[in-house]
Amino acid sequence: VAVALADKIDMLTGFWAIDEKPTGSGDPYALRRAALGVIRIVLDGGHRARLTDVFKAGIARIAAVGSDTGEGTVSDLLSFFADRLKVHLREEGVRHDLIDAVFSLPGQDDLALIVKRVEALADFLETDDGENLLAGAKRAANILAIEEKNDGKTFEGTPSGDLLTEPAERALEAAIAKVKFDTKAAIDVENFEGAMRALAELRAPVDKFFDDVKVNADDPAVRENRLKLLSEIRAATLTVADFSKIAG
Repeated sequence: VAVALADKIDMLTGFWAIDEKPTGSGDPYALRRAALGVIRIVLDGGHRARLTDVFKAGIARIAAVGSDTGEGTVSDLLSFFADRLKVHLREEGVRHDLIDAVFSLPGQDDLALIVKRVEALADFLETDDGENLLAGAKRAANILAIEEKNDGKTFEGTPSGDLLTEPAERALEAAIAKVKFDTKAAIDVENFEGAMRALAELRAPVDKFFDDVKVNADDPAVRENRLKLLSEIRAATLTVADFSKIAG
């Protein structure tokens, strides 16, 4: 297994170092097959490996003999592997948008953990809580996108508690803080099902917020504060997945 992985990683980092990558349907050196081979070996054997570290080690060896690897080689290889992972999981009925939603998060380069997170996310989205939270998160993101474009600025940052006058927005703020803590704690111990259960607690307060609260309030300070609260919904879901990349 070690020799097979070393051979394929050496091939991939070597060709990336000389900028010989597959283009379109052309892949004369079977680099897509090599990447799929790495994925199958790692997943079928239940192995754990951080691709970033593996690629950096391979590139460092190549650089030591005088090859110019250029900037962005590792991130480009990771993107290439994300595409190959979609191909590998497609036959199992795994949605490619869920892979994007997980793979795009910072630090996601352990194939075994990515697959576990994607499976947990898929199961969560099959539930009523998952489906409705996805809709609420997308609604929040759409409002933010429109208002940030109109105002020419982002609304990131912690909302002011003094400006949270409605019960529904105070309840949402409290729920977001709890969900952020609980999902991170679950993910830190690789309990992805637990992270999804924690995230489900956000569904009811998000629904209540949109039912009871006018986001674009007449008072500019209150409006900005509520938009920051919407940004916090996005931040809370980002501990688990990038919901903006999920279809539906």
